Formats: sequence, structure tokens, C-alpha cells
Amino acid sequence: MAKLLKLRGGTTSQHGSFTGAAREVTVDTDKETLVVHDGSTAGGHSLMRSDIMQENLDVNGNSIVSSSNGNIAITPNGSGKVVIDGLSHPTSDGSAGQFLKTDGSGTLSFATVSVPVEIPSGTSMLFQQTAAPTGWTKQTTHDDKALRIVTGSVGTGGSVAFSTALGSGATVAGGTISGDPGSNLSVSISGNISNHTLSISQIAAHSHNFQVGNSGTGGNTTRGHGNNNSGGNFGNNGGTLQTGGGGSHNHGHNLSGSMSGNITAGNLAVGASTAAINVNYVDFIIANKD
Repeated sequence: MAKLLKLRGGTTSQHGSFTGAAREVTVDTDKETLVVHDGSTAGGHSLMRSDIMQENLDVNGNSIVSSSNGNIAITPNGSGKVVIDGLSHPTSDGSAGQFLKTDGSGTLSFATVSVPVEIPSGTSMLFQQTAAPTGWTKQTTHDDKALRIVTGSVGTGGSVAFSTALGSGATVAGGTISGDPGSNLSVSISGNISNHTLSISQIAAHSHNFQVGNSGTGGNTTRGHGNNNSGGNFGNNGGTLQTGGGGSHNHGHNLSGSMSGNITAGNLAVGASTAAINVNYVDFIIANKD
């Protein structure tokens, strides 16, 4: 029959005040593990059980290694987490390309890499908001202007404000164009009617009738250069030679009315069906990077 070996032992508290002899082995009855003594350390050195660890694992400068290229798995039970040097690690994997990020309170989580765009100082950009964002300064040089896309050097030009040039009732070539889309265009032109004296060549060809008459007794009267022989009554009708050329002439004038076609003024062509120039627009500001 096998022999029974019994070792003396005691509770964890009792071991705390007991210093065993060198190479002496006792049993901690609370932890149910062996305690090896060195003859000088009170409480001795507890051995780790394979099924439960009740003491801190102190490798004392050594490493935790695996054999045969095996993995070292650390898996907490239930909702427990792996905490390494005070940092709580996530219990599930993140997405491809993510990294571990701390919240500053000891908790790590997976996050997506955000690469900031480095914009050189002084760069101008458009923003659809009233105030410039943080790190930018709103510019006020340009106001109420349109944007023009160019392929060469940038610049500015023009003299009429955007809201004036493309607002309702835009002025074109000295006149005013108005009207709703699809209706006739109403065109009014102001001016003066000038005086004009017709020349002979501009008067229509015509002649004048005249009558020569005189009264007297007896004798004959002969027409011509003052010859007048008294005597008897006489009368006669005659006519002058024609004059005038029927040439044309012009007058300044005022016009008002409507039209159903297009208006072309210089380089601007306005169609009757697209006469509403009061366009929709979105305001932007220009801001420079600080």
C-alpha cells in the first residue's frame, strides 16, 4: 500500500508570521497550495496552482514564453477585460486600417486614422457661411461680384455690381428690359424729336396756280412785263414751273411698345422667352488660411 505523506500547514494569515527552514515545504490551507520556505522570508513563497491563481504573477525580470511557437492567449472571463499597465484593451477587433486610441482615462478603443490636410498659410478658399471657420480670416476686398473661371492668370474686372447687373430690370444699352418668362419684352427708349428744315431737294415736286386779272373799258390787255392797255375786261389763269425733288429726311423720335423676338445689344442677346434676369444665387465668402 502506498505511503501517505502529510506536510504541516496553516492559514494564509498564519503563514504570514511564519518563517520556515530552508527547503521546508508547508501547505497554505486557505489557498490550497504549497509554500516553499528559504529560512529567512516570513510567509515563504506560494506556488501557483494550475487551475487557479490567487497571487500576483511576478516573473521577476523573466519572460512569459510559449513552447513550439504556440500563442500566448489572455482571455478574461465574461465581461472582464485585459488590463495591461492600467490600460483597458477592447475585447473585440476593429476594422481594417484602424488603430488603438486612448480616451485619456485608461480605456483603449479602435479608431479610424484621420490624416489632417495641411493648407499653406494665406491660401484663399470659398465658404458657404457668414463667418470664417476657425483658423481662417474673412476677406472683405471683394463684395457683390460674380465668379469667373479662367485658364490663365487670375485677376478682377468689371464695374457693375452683381446684384445690379443680374437683378430684375437690368440695364442694357441705355434701355430697360422687363417682362416675365414666356411673355413679350417691353422695350422703352427715351429721346427727343429734333427740328428739321426741309431743303428744296427734300420737298415733293409740285407747282402753284395763280390768276391774273384787271378791269377797264375798251381796248386790249396784253400780259407781260408790265404792259397793260386799258380797255375792256379780261381775266386769265396760269401756273408756275414745278420745283422740289421728293428726297428723304429723318427725325429723332420716341418709341414705346412690345416685341416678341430677341433683343441684341452689343454682345448681349436676350431672348423673349428667357427675359427674367433676376437669377437665383448662393452667397460665399472668401477666407484666407491663417
